[in-house]
Amino acid sequence: MNALQHTHQLVQFPTVSNVSNAAICAYLESVLGSLGFELERLEYTDFAGVRKVNMIGKKGAGTGGMAYFAHTDTVPADSWFSSEHGPFEPRVSGDRLYGRGSCDMKGSIGSMLAAVEQTVKDDLRAPLYIALTADEEVGYCGAIQVAQRSRFFQEMVQGGTNGIVGEPTMLKVVHAHKGTYGFRATSHGKAAHSSTNEGVNANLAMIPFLSEMKRIHDETGEDPAWQHSDFDPPGISWNIGINDHMRAVNVTPERSVCTVYFRPAPGHDAECLIERARSAAAGCGVDFELLWAGQPLHTNPDSKFVREVLELSGCERSQTVCYGTDGAALTGMRNLVVLGPGDIAQAHTRDEWILLDQLEQGSQLYAKLIRHWCT
Repeated sequence: MNALQHTHQLVQFPTVSNVSNAAICAYLESVLGSLGFELERLEYTDFAGVRKVNMIGKKGAGTGGMAYFAHTDTVPADSWFSSEHGPFEPRVSGDRLYGRGSCDMKGSIGSMLAAVEQTVKDDLRAPLYIALTADEEVGYCGAIQVAQRSRFFQEMVQGGTNGIVGEPTMLKVVHAHKGTYGFRATSHGKAAHSSTNEGVNANLAMIPFLSEMKRIHDETGEDPAWQHSDFDPPGISWNIGINDHMRAVNVTPERSVCTVYFRPAPGHDAECLIERARSAAAGCGVDFELLWAGQPLHTNPDSKFVREVLELSGCERSQTVCYGTDGAALTGMRNLVVLGPGDIAQAHTRDEWILLDQLEQGSQLYAKLIRHWCT
């Protein structure tokens, strides 16, 4: 099948992150198995008790070679734009394929599968790995499992395998992206009618904690130490959310929640901000929970590996992006860039689509990389 046909098949699986991705992994297991891949299946149960699956395939012996990383989950599609077809009913219109996950990032997987079918005819001189993860959209949980548990991943790290994260970049080479950190602070009180003195307002303990969060917001926005000129925007985007979950104004809030999500660039000491927030929470009597800590990705843009990918892709220079990828959990890889078909601007949109030409170009480029590193 070509890249479009593979992508069409994949988009039909409803793999929003809050449901199991076991069905699509069973399908991909069959596809990779038919292509002669040795398979490693890593299952885990997510925080909501849902079974999730990571599938890692390997074809060929030796060390080095190429590894391709992609995620099978998607964001929700509750506000899908069309009544003529649902988000998991892929449709071609003009030069686009519409469907949830078409761009982010089942189109990339489709391109890779087509590339394998084009190129892997005989024995490989170096191994080809394909790692397909769960839960990228909710904190890189699947990739963390791969990094911690996969024997194939340890082979990649130890063997100096060349890695590609296939997220949409319009097939431009990305050598660095920011990390993603998130935490939640919760203040507890006691609900009661606000006309009495029986309640304890949870917001009262939260207010001084929010003041400290505002100070960090202002400091990291103004201090040059928290700016990185290689990125746009250059700051860490310290984003504060608050909610006391109250629907009535005459009830004392029993719970107040603050969430903070921020994006440190390579070289930023994110842990010192986490400890500052943790200390502030303790001082205010507020519970603190670190939700995720995805590291920045950075590969030397002047390295032989990046120069090689640039030459093969026809790009003049590599670039940086401010969004995160599974690469945040795969930092054991010495050689790793982000490179995939589709435009990140179309990811997560109500009418998500990918250009048909990007699918074909992605397939051709991945085939070129496989031939160069593996055959």
